[in-house]
Amino acid sequence: MEDIEAIAVLQDPVRRRLYDYVVSQDHDVSRNEAAEGAGIQRTLAAFHLDKLVAAGLLETESKRLSGRSGPGAGRPAKLYRRSAAERQFSVPARDYRTAADLLAEVAEIARLDTELQAAARREGRAAACAIEDLAAAKELLAARGYEPRSDGDVLRLVNCPFHVLSQRHPGLVCGMNLALLEGLLDGAEGLRARMDPRPGLCCVVVESSKNNES
Repeated sequence: MEDIEAIAVLQDPVRRRLYDYVVSQDHDVSRNEAAEGAGIQRTLAAFHLDKLVAAGLLETESKRLSGRSGPGAGRPAKLYRRSAAERQFSVPARDYRTAADLLAEVAEIARLDTELQAAARREGRAAACAIEDLAAAKELLAARGYEPRSDGDVLRLVNCPFHVLSQRHPGLVCGMNLALLEGLLDGAEGLRARMDPRPGLCCVVVESSKNNES
């Protein structure tokens, strides 16, 4: 019920614009920035942002943007970012997460990494489309929920669609994820997916391979 209520909060178009803006940024967002990004007044932005916090969709912290402390440093600003909590619901109730966890556990025990990666690579190839550059790859990955962010010639993936499973079965699931992205990029010259696990990010990055050719 809590998940349904939280997702229902996003039915308001203003809240949805604010939420989409906040989660698309690579930094914590102030009320002023969120208001400007959504094209609304600051007071209205503050009201809806706090509704999103109350629903558990955003998190906040207070920080002085000037970087100074002590007298004269100004009041701390309230900053917003996406909540780490996951929300999902289905009607009627389904429990795919438990099934996925059990299947992953069995695959891990049976050491089916190679077979799983082969299946993931086939799945990626089946869903692949023409990709000519990083911009096209970014669009494809965004559509699949990875939330890619540009970092020079590298796309860092802010969201892992398999986050819960990757926490419980990191070797198995991260290998599957890499194989899936390799399949998606099959035929995309000058691009490659590789492992680059970092805290808070997906374990895989997509990058230009031109500078990595020997």
